[in-house]
Amino acid sequence: MSELSRRAFLKRLGYLTAAGVASPLTLNMMGVAEAATHTATDYKALVCVFLDGGNDQANTLIPIDTTNYNTYKKVRQDIALDRSAVLPLRPTTNLADGLKWGFHPKLTGLNSLFHLKKLAVLQNVGTLIEPTSLAQYKSKSVALPQKLFAHNSQKDLWETTASKAFREGWGGKIGDLILNQNTQSMFTCISTTDNSLFLTGDRSTAINVSSDGIIPIWYARENSWLYNSQKTAAALRKIITSPRNNIMENHINLVTRRSMEAEKLMSSALRESGELKTQFTTGNSLADQLKTVARLIKSRDTLGVKRQVFFVKVGDFDTHSNLLSRHEKLMAVLDDALSSFYQATEELGVTQNVTTFTASDFGRTFSSNGNGSDHGWGSHHLIMGGAVNGREFYGKAPEIGLDTPEDVGQGRLLPTSSIDEYSATLAKWFGVSDSDLGLIAPNLYKFDKPDLGFMSR
Repeated sequence: MSELSRRAFLKRLGYLTAAGVASPLTLNMMGVAEAATHTATDYKALVCVFLDGGNDQANTLIPIDTTNYNTYKKVRQDIALDRSAVLPLRPTTNLADGLKWGFHPKLTGLNSLFHLKKLAVLQNVGTLIEPTSLAQYKSKSVALPQKLFAHNSQKDLWETTASKAFREGWGGKIGDLILNQNTQSMFTCISTTDNSLFLTGDRSTAINVSSDGIIPIWYARENSWLYNSQKTAAALRKIITSPRNNIMENHINLVTRRSMEAEKLMSSALRESGELKTQFTTGNSLADQLKTVARLIKSRDTLGVKRQVFFVKVGDFDTHSNLLSRHEKLMAVLDDALSSFYQATEELGVTQNVTTFTASDFGRTFSSNGNGSDHGWGSHHLIMGGAVNGREFYGKAPEIGLDTPEDVGQGRLLPTSSIDEYSATLAKWFGVSDSDLGLIAPNLYKFDKPDLGFMSR
C-alpha cells in the first residue's frame, strides 16, 4: 500500500469512527474504493496448511547419513523409522558436516516436487521474540514466548508472529495491506476450517467456506420459502440484515448482510467456473479443503480478486502415543492432498502464482516417551510452489542428538529461524513492500535475515 493510500484510508476511517459506523462491511467497501487506482495486474495466493497438534518433525525429515542416523535410531528407539524406507533428499547444495536428510516414506509426491525444485524445506523454525542461545534461554536473559510447549498459546503465537496481544494474525495483516488490490475485497482472506486467528486483521475479515462455498442462510435467501410463504422468508431477511439503532445489533446485521452477499457472489462464481480436471482423493479432509481452494482460485476473475490468503487445517498431530502408525497415516494425507493441489495449480496455469506452506503448534521432542513424542518447540516446515527456490534446505540444520546447542530438554529444538523471518519472506514475495514488513512481522528488526531466501522474486 502506498503512503498516500494509507493516509487516505486512515482519514476515512477517522470520519467513519467518529460517525459510529465503522464495520467490516464498511471497511471492505473502502477497500473497493481504493481498488480503482491500485489494482494489481497479476494474481498471487498464499495458502497456509496448519498441522494441528504439533507435527513430529523428527519423523518427517529424517537424517540418513550413517553417523546421524545411528544417533537418531539410538535416541528414538521404538519410534525410529527404518533407514531403508526413508526417501533420500538430494539438494542442489550439500549440507555441512555430512548431514543428509530424507523424507518420511509416505511423502513420495512431495519428494518428487522437491527434486523438481518446486518444494523447499525450512529447518528449525519456531516462536522466537528475539535471537536466543541456549545459555540465554536457561538464564532467561532474553524475552521468551509465553507458555512454551502449550498447544493454545503456541498455536496463537504461530499465527500472530509472537504478538503478546494475540489480536491479529500475520495472514490477516497481509490481507490488510493488499485489500486494495481486489475489487471484491471481502474475498481476500478465506478459511476452509474454523475461525482462524491467522486470518484476523485490522481491516480484513476472513470468510469461512465449506466444500460448496459459503454456507447459506437458506430460509433468508431471495425467492426462498419459509413456512410455505415467500413473504415470511422476506421478513426474516429484513430482520437479520436491516440497519439498527443499537450498535451491537447493527454490527451483527451488517456482518450477516455481508455474509449473504458474499455467499450469493461466491456460489455464482463456483457454478460458472465448473469442476476441476485434477482428481482429489475423497475421504481426505485436507484434500477436500484444498480442492475448494483450487476451485476458488479458478474463480478468481469472477470473484474480482488479485491477491488472496487461504487457511486450511488438518488435525490429530498430537502424537503422544502410537506415533509410528498415526504419523504414517497423517503423512499419507498430507502428501496426497498437497500433491493434488500442486497438480491443480498446474491445470490452472498458476504454479508461479500460488505458494503453499505448512505451519504447526510446535515440533516435538526428539526423545521417545515410549511409543510417542511430547510437545517440543522448533520444527521443520515445507514451502511449495512454482516460485519457490526448491530442492534446497533453508535455515540452520540442528545438530542431531540430545544435549546439543539447540536442545532445551528432551531434544526440544531451540529455533534458529523465527516466524517473523518466515512470514516476512512470504509477504515480500506476495508484494508487501520492505517498509511495510514490520507491520507483518513486528520482531523482524531483531533478526539477521528478513529474507530467508526460499522465494524467487
